[in-house]
Amino acid sequence: MRLIVGISGASGVVYGIRMLEVLKDQADVETHLVISNGGKLNIALETDWDVKDVEALADEVHSDQNLAATIASGSFKTGGMVVAPCSMKTLSAIVNSYADTLVARAADVVLKEQRRLVLMPRETPLHAGHCKMLHEATQMGALIAPPMPAFYNNPQTIDDLVNHNVGRVLDLFGLDNAIVKRWAGAKPRKKT
Repeated sequence: MRLIVGISGASGVVYGIRMLEVLKDQADVETHLVISNGGKLNIALETDWDVKDVEALADEVHSDQNLAATIASGSFKTGGMVVAPCSMKTLSAIVNSYADTLVARAADVVLKEQRRLVLMPRETPLHAGHCKMLHEATQMGALIAPPMPAFYNNPQTIDDLVNHNVGRVLDLFGLDNAIVKRWAGAKPRKKT
C-alpha cells in the first residue's frame, strides 16, 4: 500500500514523525511524505529532529510546492493520506478545495478518488469556524482523529500517549502495529 503522510504547521509534528518511524518497519507500505513550511518550522521548534532526517524516514519525499508530484494525481493509486498534525489553515484549504500546496492538493485528490483521508487536527480550544470546517471535512469523506490522550491503557510517558494515537490512526488503514495497548476489558475489582 502507498500511504501519503502530510505534516502541516500545527503543533504536534511528533505525530507525523512517529507515524513515519512505525511505517518504516512495514515492508508492505510505501510512504510518500510532504511537509509544509510551517511543518518544517515546527520540526525545528518542537523536536531535536532535522527536517532531512525526518525526510529520510519516508520512501518518497515531495516538495509542498510541487503540484506536479505523483501524489497530485488521482491516477497515482494510494491507500489514502494522513495529515499529522493538521493545522486549521490546512484544514481550511482542504475543506475549500484550495489546493495551492501539495498537502492540500494531495488531500483533495484522496477525497475526490474516495480514498481514506485522516486528519489529526491540533488546535484547542476550537471556535465555531473550526468546528464547522471539521464537520464539513467529514461530510466530504474525511475522518477526524484529533490526538487526544487515552488513559485506559495506563500511559507512563509522552511516548505512550503519542504511540497510542499514531497506532489508532494506523488501525484506520488496517495496518497492524504493536504500539497500541489494546483494551482487554475491565478487570473485576476486589471486594473489600
